[in-house]
Parts: sequence; C-alpha cells; structure tokens
Amino acid sequence: MSLDLGHLLPGAIVLSSMLPGVLIFLLAEENHRLRTVLNLFGAVLKLVLVGVMIWGVYLGQVFETRIDIAPGLDLVLHADALSVLFVSLSTVLWLVTTIYAIGYLEHSTNRSRFFGFFSLCVSATVGIALAGNLLTFVIFYEALTLATYPLVAHRGRPEDTRGAKIYLAYTLSGGLLLVVGAVWLRTLTGPVDFVAGGVLRGMPAEMHGQLVAIFALLLAGLGVKAALVPLHGWLPQSMVAPAPVSALLHAVAVVKAGAFGILRVVFDVYGVELAAELGLLAVLAALASFTIIYGSLVALTQDELKKRLAFSTVSQVSYIALGASILGPIATVGGMVHLVHQGIMKITLFLCAGNFAETLGVHKVSQMDGLGRRMPLTTLAFSVGALGMIGIPPIAGFVSKWYLGLGGVEAEQYWVLLVLAGSTLLNAGYFLPILYRAWFRPPPAEWPREHRFATRFETMGALLWPPVITAIFCLVAGLFAAAPFSPLEWARLIARREYGL
Repeated sequence: MSLDLGHLLPGAIVLSSMLPGVLIFLLAEENHRLRTVLNLFGAVLKLVLVGVMIWGVYLGQVFETRIDIAPGLDLVLHADALSVLFVSLSTVLWLVTTIYAIGYLEHSTNRSRFFGFFSLCVSATVGIALAGNLLTFVIFYEALTLATYPLVAHRGRPEDTRGAKIYLAYTLSGGLLLVVGAVWLRTLTGPVDFVAGGVLRGMPAEMHGQLVAIFALLLAGLGVKAALVPLHGWLPQSMVAPAPVSALLHAVAVVKAGAFGILRVVFDVYGVELAAELGLLAVLAALASFTIIYGSLVALTQDELKKRLAFSTVSQVSYIALGASILGPIATVGGMVHLVHQGIMKITLFLCAGNFAETLGVHKVSQMDGLGRRMPLTTLAFSVGALGMIGIPPIAGFVSKWYLGLGGVEAEQYWVLLVLAGSTLLNAGYFLPILYRAWFRPPPAEWPREHRFATRFETMGALLWPPVITAIFCLVAGLFAAAPFSPLEWARLIARREYGL
C-alpha cells in the first residue's frame, strides 16, 4: 500500500486542482454553489494530500510519479525537502486565495472561466514544485504562463489586455530561452534529473565554456518570472489584474516559480561547488543585489499602492537568489526560508490592498489617510505584512534577513550586510509613510467610492478574514521559527542535504 502511495501521491496532488478546474470550465455562470464546492473541495483535498507528503518526506519515504513520454523522455514528479517547501506554500495560500476570490468575484462576470484558469495555474505551480527533472520543470513552467495570461486579462478592459500582452511577451520570451538552455544541456549530458549536490558534478573542464553559456540562458529564462532587473518590466504592468490574481502572481505562482527554478538550477543541476568554480554565483549575487536595491528605490516613487507593492516584490524576491549565490549553508537557509516568508507577507499586503480598493475605492497611497480607523483589522494585517518586509522582529521577514546576514558573515562576504541594511532602510522608506497615514492622519470626509458592502463590519467576511489569517501566519512563522515542521526547519533540512552537514 505504501509503495502505491509513493507512486501515486505526487500525480494526485497535481490532479487535485487540475480536474476540478476542468469541470469548472463546463459550469454555467449561474451555478455558483457547485463552482464554490469544486473550488474548495480541490483546495482542501490538495491540502490533505500535501500533509501526507510532508509527513512521509520527514520520515524518509520516497514519493515519485514517473510517466514515460517517449524513449529517454520521462515526466517525473518527485518529492524532496525543497519541493515540499514550495508545494506547501502554494497549497496553503491557494486555499486562502480561493476563499478570497470567491468573495471578491461574487458579482463579476466570467467566473467559471476565471476559476478554471485559477485552478490550472495552481496545478502548473504544483507541477513546477514537484518536478523531478528539467524536462518536467520546463513543461509546467510554460503551462503556468499560458494558464496565467487569461487571469491577468480577466476584466477585458483595454488596460487589462495591454498588461496581459506585455506579461505574455516577457514570459514567452523567457520561456524560449529556458527551452534553448534545457535542450542544449540535454545534448551534453542526457536526461537532466534534479540531484542533491548537482547532476553536473564531475563534468570535464573542456565543457565549462558551454556550461557557462547554458547557465546564462537558464538564468535569463527563469529571471523573467523571478523579476530580476532588467527582466522585470512585465510585473508592474500586470497589476491591472484583480487582487486575487496579483496575490497569486506575487506570492504563490509566477515570481515564486522563477525564484524556485533558480534554486533548482544552482543546487540540483550545477551544484554550488561547480557554480562557484565557474564564477556563476558571483554573477547571480551581483544581479540579485542590484535588483534588491533598484526595486526598493523605484517603490519609493510609486503613489499607486499595487505598483508600490509590485516593485517591493521585485526587490524582495531577489533575497532568494541572493541566498543561493552566497556559498554557505546559513545563507542557503535564509534564501530558501524567504521563499515562504515573502509569500505569506506579500499575499497579506495584496489582499489588504484589494480590500481597500473594493470596499472604499482606495487605490493610492495618498488616499490612505485614516484607513486604520475605518478598516482596523485590514490595516492591522497590512501593518504586520509591511513591518515583516522591513524586517522587524518577531515577524517572519526578520528571520530571513537575519540568516542572510549571518550567511554573508560566514562566507566573509561582508558586502551582503550593506545590501541588507540599504534594503531595510528603503523598505522602511516606502512602508512606514503608508502606516503613518493609515493610523495617525484623520480620515477624509468621504471615501473615493464606498461599496455597498462597506456598511458591514469593515467589509464582507470572505475579503476580511483571509488577510487576517495570513498576517497571523507571518507572526507564527517568526515567533515559532525553531518549531518542528516550521519553514525555517525545512530550510535547514535542505541546507544539510546540499552541504552534506
């Protein structure tokens, strides 16, 4: 029985959202109840299956679904500590975002189309997380692009269509570079499985030039979704999407897929020793550091709240790449745990921004005076997310920055402390004025556009409670960072695997 579970579970986790998504496409618009049941059934089922996988991986059980596509071409879904870290984040936040989206889109049109692609988007993300080789990763990576495009364009306004086209142009171009790099690598090595320590260890020196070029292609392809500068241009443009989609792009799916892919390439394709020998880690560190500072500087200039949060994402996601580029286990822990910590903090911020916009018509920082008095719970959740991004203890973001800083000292790369200090000051520069406005300035005589449900307690429950819950996650992840099964403990497990500790 355990053997069957080991073979079937990874595939079942992908199908648990894919099959409900296909069924949702077939539903009439007015069939709201069945659509909600399918959405929640898929999300809860995936959560249960992932829970079983977490326990099994912790006990050392092997979970792998392998499908032979053609001779020498295998579709492989495999669970290891790194994949469990990402798939757990995606699964938990998908459930929260689904509840939020049901309330957010209660009276909108084309809900069956939206939730169908929404489910396929999460299926592709989970496929990326569980990919056991580069071929499987590329397939799901491209599927994610195609599933996300209709979500960005969902409202159908001219600005939505334009933003979606820019998103598609960037991500398809990046996907093409990724495919070229993957095919080139396969011609050199054969099937490229993800192996702890790197599948390319021991490659002869005469191939090093080609490996450098292949890394550049892979990094460019992944860097588009990871929003590394100068490949980040799609991200602010995609902020025309509905709030649940913005949350999905920034916290669960697209940018995390790019960052996760960089981790896979550095640790499980090249390996940190070969990547350092080829000088690849230095290039990645420079690119990540520039992106961290650049994103924060541009965020300072943005009055539109979602765009300020978008450039914050450009900056914050690069902490993950920075952790991967610093040779040492402590920095690896910091980068990998930020994969989760940034996700729960950023989804909190975007869901709160959606509440401000949908309830009171507040879209700009300059319109946020007195919001804390009108929407205290939403503003408190936003404050937790913002302070976590700055790195204020005991919120999750502090843990990430602490380990990245310690990792820089361990590797004797003290410039990392300057990057983190500069980023933290800039984070404070674009978040603290928002909190000051919201809590300490008097509210206006009337809000830009007060929605019909604004007479309820703050806003409708489906919009209010998801960001409150994720804000609690931010606190719990920081306060109980050393607890068993915490994101930090899983990141330590991964670091031990990569460095043989």
